[in-house]
Amino acid sequence: MTLSATDRLVQVRRHALLGQVLLGAAIPVAVGGVLWRAASPALALPIVVMGIALLAVLAWRRTRAFDTPWLVRQLDARRKDLDDSADLLLTPPASLSALQQLQQARVRERLRTQPAPDLRTPWTWARIAALWIAATVVIATALLWPGRAGEPGALQPTDEPAPTASGIPHLVAQRLHVAPPAYTGIAAHDEATLDAKAPTGSRLAWTLRFDPQPTAAALVFHDGRRIALARDGDTWQATYVLAKSTLYRVVAAGTEGQPPTKLRRLDAIADRVPEVKVLAPDRGLSLVTVGQTPWSLAFEARDDYGIAPTATLKLTLAQGSGENIAFKEQVMTLRGTGPATSRRFSASLDLKALGMAVGDDLIAQLTVHDTRSPSPQRARSPGLILRWPADLGQESTGLEGLVKKVMPAYFRSQRQIIIDAEALQKQKRSLPAERFVERSDTIGVDQRILRLRYGQFLGEEAEGEPQPPPTNDTDDGHTDDDGHDHAGESVQADDGHGHGEATSATGASFGREADVLEAYGHTHDHAEAATLLDPETRATLKKALDQMWQSELHLRQGHPDQALPFAYKALEYIKQVQQATRIYLARVGPELPPIDETRRLGGDRKGIAPRALGPLARLQEDDAPAPTRAWAALANDRVPMDAADLDALQAWLRSNEARVPDALDLFAAIDEVRGDPACASCRQRLRALLWAASAQPPAQVPRREATDATGRRYLDALRQEPVR
Repeated sequence: MTLSATDRLVQVRRHALLGQVLLGAAIPVAVGGVLWRAASPALALPIVVMGIALLAVLAWRRTRAFDTPWLVRQLDARRKDLDDSADLLLTPPASLSALQQLQQARVRERLRTQPAPDLRTPWTWARIAALWIAATVVIATALLWPGRAGEPGALQPTDEPAPTASGIPHLVAQRLHVAPPAYTGIAAHDEATLDAKAPTGSRLAWTLRFDPQPTAAALVFHDGRRIALARDGDTWQATYVLAKSTLYRVVAAGTEGQPPTKLRRLDAIADRVPEVKVLAPDRGLSLVTVGQTPWSLAFEARDDYGIAPTATLKLTLAQGSGENIAFKEQVMTLRGTGPATSRRFSASLDLKALGMAVGDDLIAQLTVHDTRSPSPQRARSPGLILRWPADLGQESTGLEGLVKKVMPAYFRSQRQIIIDAEALQKQKRSLPAERFVERSDTIGVDQRILRLRYGQFLGEEAEGEPQPPPTNDTDDGHTDDDGHDHAGESVQADDGHGHGEATSATGASFGREADVLEAYGHTHDHAEAATLLDPETRATLKKALDQMWQSELHLRQGHPDQALPFAYKALEYIKQVQQATRIYLARVGPELPPIDETRRLGGDRKGIAPRALGPLARLQEDDAPAPTRAWAALANDRVPMDAADLDALQAWLRSNEARVPDALDLFAAIDEVRGDPACASCRQRLRALLWAASAQPPAQVPRREATDATGRRYLDALRQEPVR
């Protein structure tokens, strides 16, 4: 054997694989040629590639039958002089006996004298040639087959009414071909009518036939544009790129004096902006956990036509505190998975590699683009913040540090009130009415105590401090202005600040930071003087107190279901106060022009002279006289509509299309009334559209009706009453 057994098997397999692929490839090529002509190249090419790939896989699986036993059988069958000992050629001599080694040497000598036969299966050239000739005939027939544009039968009959007089050109057949942009993936198609809805940027092609043939024809749009139709044999053709929704009609020469043809509508479907949804994490602000190293992010982007396969992830690392915050930006490229219309992007960020440390914030934001050509649209995800909170033990031990440590204990209290109210509402049917109201009032008392605690930070102490429950050894109870018994409230001395004694009525525990702050911190002198909180945080806390007041009001009245929405809102505001230690703002500093230090304190006022402000635009009460006159004229069906009013209305509409919800519908209604002034339904439709498009008058206080005789006697009697 001049070749080894392995080399000979590879040679046989390659030969068989190539022959089978060459034989079967004619079928997907023929199918692809037909699809290229009938549908589009975008559909034909994937079909051909997938067909050949599938054929290659099947052929490769069939060639696996050419293995070592097959090679031995073939050699023994074709070479009788090998004495059925071809298997000895594939066995190492060390594992053979002396007799077997002698026989192996004899077989090798015979193969050296006369080489082994060619074991490759011969190709069936006749079948290969026949299949490829048939595929060539099919492809040639598909390419040479006349398109539907040239077939008279492909045109659809028109829905235009025939003119009453003979010899006037009128439309008898029509077809509208719509070719959407390639990025949409929508195949080109034909419309049976001359109305169409297509993506913006679609190429429209009209093929029309008139009888009798006019000397000229055109497409006339509602805004005055005209596209001339070109004659090609017995048909007329025109093309147009759809940029926005419009109305048009087909006008042929020689139809002057006839009723106008039917008004057609083309709706341009705008490409929507991509939408980005955050899948992980499940919240906008996350805190670093103990031992956390990676931060996993997952996004989902959707678009009506397709999302680009790659997206950019912008990472901003905020380091420092107060006014000394530095930003470091980094951009990563992510590759999406899934279908083009709904891609998923994920990333796992290494916090150590990014240089994140205690007290830092990491902000991530994903930017995706769609496949619109030539100008893709962009969309950004919400910003995700990962915060590594500083160690509270390292903060200042002054008053501010105490406040930060005390406030988190209150956050859990508002959530507990919500939990208790929800549980009580679920038990409403199983509890007696009196018991239900009593428990609701108890939760309302807890809400009041929590509200007063927060009010201490804003200077609210009109209702006093939280008091203990009344005891049996107190004096006679009394009721204050809030309608509750406060008999158990002890009298306290005034220290000049409205505190009473250093300890509250509830009793201060020794060493508690909240009690020390409450007794000696003076954080509630006045709301404007409460400097422990910044103005924005103080305003948010005021909103939380307002919601707590409403929640308390409904709870005390026995309506926990009405109190829950206010309790939820209060908890939301409280969370904002908790997270107000750092607020991330987009960096705009480097985008500002540099400061010229040489001009500072120079007194040069060149280029900064004051400029006069332009006059303010004022809207008149009736800035649309044309729609007003038309609406009033359409009220009487017996009076014909004046053409001048319709012309004025149409001129006003052309200059105010943005103010009307559906300007094309209004244009069509005007055209209907102009074409048939006696149509009552057309007039009512136009009048309804004018009313919907008109600006609604501002709300005014109605004038009181004049008093009658009884009312005047009553007013006179009131005036005669003596003044007390």
